[in-house]
Amino acid sequence: MYSYDLLEQDCYYIVQMNEGDPLTLLQVKVKSDYCVYAINYSDTAVMQWVKKTDTIYDIIECLTDQTAQQWLNVYNGSEDAYYEEDDE
Repeated sequence: MYSYDLLEQDCYYIVQMNEGDPLTLLQVKVKSDYCVYAINYSDTAVMQWVKKTDTIYDIIECLTDQTAQQWLNVYNGSEDAYYEEDDE
C-alpha cells in the first residue's frame, strides 16, 4: 500500500486505487500540510482534495514528460470528439 504523500506535484502516475481495480491516471496539482488536490483521469477528470494518508493500492509508474504529453494529446483529442460542430 502507498499513500498520496508519495506522489510529486505536477507528475502523472499510473496507479491502481484498490486491488482488482482498472488502472487509472493521477496527477497531484497542489500539496498542503495534510492534503493534496488531485486529478483522477478516468472516463472523465475528477478533481478532489484527499488526505495525504489516503491509500493507493499500487503505483505502477511515473510517466516521463514526453509520455505524459503524448497521453495529453490523445486525451484532449478524444474529448473534442464529443463536441461536434454544427455546420449550418
